[in-house]
Amino acid sequence: MPVLFETRGHAAILTLSRPEARNAWGDDFNEGLKTLLQQAEHDHGIRCVILTGDEKGGAFSAGANLANAATHTVSSPADFITGEIPAKRNFVANLLTDFAKPVIAAVNGYAVGIGCIATYSCDLIVASERAEWRLPQVRLGILPAYGGAPRLARWVGKGNAMRAALGYSIDATEAYRIGLAQWLVPHEQLMEQALKIADDIAAMPPLAARLVKESLTKGLDIPNIRDASEADTYRFMVLSMTEDAKESHRAWREKRKPSIQGK
Repeated sequence: MPVLFETRGHAAILTLSRPEARNAWGDDFNEGLKTLLQQAEHDHGIRCVILTGDEKGGAFSAGANLANAATHTVSSPADFITGEIPAKRNFVANLLTDFAKPVIAAVNGYAVGIGCIATYSCDLIVASERAEWRLPQVRLGILPAYGGAPRLARWVGKGNAMRAALGYSIDATEAYRIGLAQWLVPHEQLMEQALKIADDIAAMPPLAARLVKESLTKGLDIPNIRDASEADTYRFMVLSMTEDAKESHRAWREKRKPSIQGK
């Protein structure tokens, strides 16, 4: 499987690994992520996921394999409608967005095309000084699929997203300035910073971390903020009944560190 998996404490690290092709994307990446995210979903010891690219490839992901003449082609409308569309519903953007636990993208180099979209389908982004985002699809006569442009607009606004969708690259400094990356660090400190954030998240009540991700992700799809607020009321009430919420409030009053159980 070209997606590597390891755990560090309460964090799972998923690494896109096709170093001979700069971690170029393939269906096997998608299948690997699907399998490993399901595994991480059901492992209660894992409270956060970090997604990164294999350092040996010198990139986060170089995107689609354009050397393959079949890339970005469709054999027939019927095959696309009956086969590819159902398969694409489980593509990386939805897999990461729908995953219940927080996901950190540790962007260690070029993130191109679908590799670019994968980064901002995560919840937080840590950028190496070598990171760079590119969406070259329009210049190839297509467009960023899987909601690539509107997903990016949610992070950086319409103008910045349109600029990127037309193929203009975003370097690490610019990504941090416009809010695409929440942290910008020297390359050699990238995983250290990502793991520090993961440890911080892991120390939080995990049920609350799950539902705050759900609140934000689902709330962005609700056009009326009053309806989004009402949905949050139910999340708030169910969390207030958890053992972790009760323990965290007691610990605050007693000026001590809470004992988090995930219950």
